[in-house]
Amino acid sequence: MFPDSNRTQPFGSGATVSYNYFDLQIQNNTEADYQLLVWMDDEFLHGEWRCSQPPSYQYQVYEREHIIKAAWWGGYIRSNVLFRKSYTIYGTEVGDEHVCNNQAIMMYQPLLPQDSVT
Repeated sequence: MFPDSNRTQPFGSGATVSYNYFDLQIQNNTEADYQLLVWMDDEFLHGEWRCSQPPSYQYQVYEREHIIKAAWWGGYIRSNVLFRKSYTIYGTEVGDEHVCNNQAIMMYQPLLPQDSVT
């Protein structure tokens, strides 16, 4: 999800992996058993959810109000609002709900050109 060039996921919808710190926390409030598989290849981190029951819904996480602002100290602050649309397995939209608001100090220069990222 880093850098922003060719980003495919909304800002704030991922989880940071940093040894010895909790970031991604998952709670299962259903009767179904879930398994999260995570693996890496030479280029990407992959993930897959598996479940003991067939899915009842499909979801789309998307952002609104995404903005990057220059801060008075010379850095940048980024913010957005995440929402989640719910669809039946037949594709009928049945919900659109607010998930969270994000605001973060950026620890890198925003909108780096793709050629400058290694």
